[in-house]
Amino acid sequence: MTMIEWFFFFLIVQVIHFLGTWKLYKKAGRKSWEAIIPIYNAIILMKIIKRPTWWVLLLFIPIINLLMFPVIWVETVRSFGKYKTLDSILAVVTLGFYSFYLNYIENVTYVEDRSLKSRTELGEWVSSIVFAIIAATLVHTYIMQPYTIPTSSLEKSLLVGDFLFVSKFHYGARTPMTTIAAPMVHDSLPIIGTKSYLQKPQLPYFRLPGFQDIKRNEIVVFSWPVDTVQRFFDTSNIHVKKPIDKKSNYVKRAVGIPGDSLEIRQGYIYINGKKTVLPDRAKTQYMHKVVTNGQQLSAATLKRYDVTEGRNFGDYYNLNLTDENAAKLKNNPLIKSVTKELTPAGNYNSRVFPHSPQYPWSDDNYGPIYIPKAGKTVALNSKSLPFYKRIIEVYENNNLTVNGDEIFINGKKATEYTFKQDYYWMMGDNRHNSEDARYWGYVPFDHVVGKPVFIWFSWDTNGNGISEKIRWDRLFTTVHGSGEPVSYLYHFLAVLAIWFGYSAYRKRKKEEKENQI
Repeated sequence: MTMIEWFFFFLIVQVIHFLGTWKLYKKAGRKSWEAIIPIYNAIILMKIIKRPTWWVLLLFIPIINLLMFPVIWVETVRSFGKYKTLDSILAVVTLGFYSFYLNYIENVTYVEDRSLKSRTELGEWVSSIVFAIIAATLVHTYIMQPYTIPTSSLEKSLLVGDFLFVSKFHYGARTPMTTIAAPMVHDSLPIIGTKSYLQKPQLPYFRLPGFQDIKRNEIVVFSWPVDTVQRFFDTSNIHVKKPIDKKSNYVKRAVGIPGDSLEIRQGYIYINGKKTVLPDRAKTQYMHKVVTNGQQLSAATLKRYDVTEGRNFGDYYNLNLTDENAAKLKNNPLIKSVTKELTPAGNYNSRVFPHSPQYPWSDDNYGPIYIPKAGKTVALNSKSLPFYKRIIEVYENNNLTVNGDEIFINGKKATEYTFKQDYYWMMGDNRHNSEDARYWGYVPFDHVVGKPVFIWFSWDTNGNGISEKIRWDRLFTTVHGSGEPVSYLYHFLAVLAIWFGYSAYRKRKKEEKENQI
């Protein structure tokens, strides 16, 4: 839906609200016209149902408002003496239209001194659960969201089984575009696996102001631009067209930022002609062919060289190694040779972006390629179009047609194009086991989700017992920064102990005061 369409929808909702409540406003001692003025009518309604005015803000926050509307409907009918469970059910299942019945048919009376405390223990539980979900959804959507690392594309920096907190506010929280969706889940419902959202209506893209821009080589969570799978790791080959905010979430390193020229030579990234220097925590890995003297490599030997991925082919191994560990392994008396397995350019690979025979690049020898920047203009021709076709058509919503050597955008002949937003080049540190931008191209800024800031838990599926499975040294460590990660677990436990101690102290003092009275 466009902004104009949403405006008219908003006006229709205001009219419906007025028609269904104007008499109720009068019975509550207000003026009937107060029920039709947008926003003001919501403020007055909060006074009628005796709820705080800041609740009005929640009614305009996507997803949160879906949870708040049923609460408002129930609170409204209760304000006019309808306390029965059936009344609450009718208020919700009729999507608030039960107020029309109260407004025009039943002669209800406004309860001036209504108690806000639930009359039953079940009602108290339901109320607490609803507001816990609302608070959690608000934090989850706009402040901080938990994620888990399912693949090894950032191995050594982030491990499979790491549980992250991802900040939404560093780059600016992206408001939901999908208006009707189950809270606290992503693209599918747990257990049953069906879609957790409706495709329509959709809100226009909007992002709150952030505290920083994405820096080169930062680790970023984003919506996978070419996602069409039903859900993450789905192998059914059923293709689904998803809204941006319901696409699968990926985590990679932003090795190229808007305006950069990127090239990969022999597996190493060059930005604007210079070999990039990754943060010291980043450990780039490549597959190596390792030939031994005939002896098998023990698990202890593989662990010594920090090998977490590899295969034994009998007379040789394929091992995923950093350059540093590959050099160390060469000096092992069991090893005859260690060769990095790099793919040269020159043979067209349809998997490699931009998927054009004009560019016979490989994942190890690639580019140069320009990373688009908002407001920059590039020439459009048969050589440049493969890079920017998806940007023009899909990410920036233009109608593009090609007639011979002529390119038309929205029906007009075009020889150049100006980008509307920034784009990024996202890659994994695990160069030979990472599905990244080399295969599907640019990531638009409107697909950016947030910045991983904290590892709160880490679970090693290869461990034997629970104690071995938990990576204790990774608990409560930061994602970014220099030097070896430092665990803040004991700091957290100390703060938690102080908080519980303070809470117990306050409770005891309160009880003592009440006993004295």
